[in-house]
Amino acid sequence: MMNEHHFQCPYCWEEISMLLDPSVSSSYVEDCEVCCNPIQVTTHFEDMELAGFLAAPIEE
Repeated sequence: MMNEHHFQCPYCWEEISMLLDPSVSSSYVEDCEVCCNPIQVTTHFEDMELAGFLAAPIEE
């Protein structure tokens, strides 16, 4: 089951949401649905609970 997580875009500061898979911790790039800038998303789950989340701008 996917979990919905809300956070602020590090570029435009709009609140956006994404679906996270609690069965795996990961790091990947996803574009903001509002401003389309790339965001480095890092998730960490422990016992299927979100233990850490980071949405960082990608330095160009």
